[in-house]
Amino acid sequence: MTSTGVEADGSGVASSADCALPDTAPRPFDAFRSGWETEIGDGFPLPTFSPATIRDFRVKSRAVKVGDVAVTDLHGASVIRTEGPLNGVEDQVRMYVVQRGAWTLGAPLARSEQTVSAGQFLLRHIGRPLHFETPPGTTAKVLVLPATLLKPLLGERQSVTGPADSAEVRLLVAHSNMIYETVADLGPAGVHAAHSTLIELAKAVARQRVDDTEPQLAPALAQAAKDLADSHLADPELSGTMLARQLNVSVRNLQRAFAATGEPVTAYIRRRRLEEARLALAAPSGRLSVSELAAHWQFADSSHFIRAFKKHYGRTPTEYARSTKPVGN
Repeated sequence: MTSTGVEADGSGVASSADCALPDTAPRPFDAFRSGWETEIGDGFPLPTFSPATIRDFRVKSRAVKVGDVAVTDLHGASVIRTEGPLNGVEDQVRMYVVQRGAWTLGAPLARSEQTVSAGQFLLRHIGRPLHFETPPGTTAKVLVLPATLLKPLLGERQSVTGPADSAEVRLLVAHSNMIYETVADLGPAGVHAAHSTLIELAKAVARQRVDDTEPQLAPALAQAAKDLADSHLADPELSGTMLARQLNVSVRNLQRAFAATGEPVTAYIRRRRLEEARLALAAPSGRLSVSELAAHWQFADSSHFIRAFKKHYGRTPTEYARSTKPVGN
């Protein structure tokens, strides 16, 4: 199988479209390990975890394998720590993107110990197995990548580190998230394209620059811009120019990436603002007035907001709010 996915819920029970564990699964860690080995484990074995980690295994995760690349998203409510002797050779490049908490590589007090803090990433060649530890509450994305394609770009540095919100990392994260959503429907050509784009974006992280003229990267660029826009919808400065600047690409190439989606940048921003306004109108309490919503979501004035809302939803904001009001109130 060239591509597959596995998920684990808060209890560690893993499931996928191809392999569902029974409801009577054993300990959370055992269920997680079984799902991993069935779906992901070929070429990506689990490390040896400490007894304490196994006993108190409270981890939410999802993982996908695309050829010789594996991507794992993990949120640990408990401590995750490896233990025991680590032997052999492990010629891989790994990338750690930490959103919350921290990820420490290397045995405690070892000279090679390295910690990736929240908001940071690390792209590193791993020549031999390394211990790792994460404190409770850690959320991170980990990619295992082929060393033959990426190690030459690292050179003598052996690693690259920096902020997780850099343009290169944003694009790689956006693309890996899209793979989770589409992998079940991908044919051989789609899997090849997804893999090639993962590799190209990992190379961009190693080089610390993105070739925004590369057509293959357009879907990842559009998705990264959408993710960024979604987090700035109430910002009066939000525009295609701001997104291009944040992603370190030209406005022209960002517009081209969006053109492939069938929706211009400005149309996407307006649609998302209208969606958020509609959700606010349907809120059971603490509703904002029409003028307040117009100002909050950066419409020129109430009239402009009302016209845009009615064109999109077929009703004025007031009519929509009235239709969502519980009967009898």
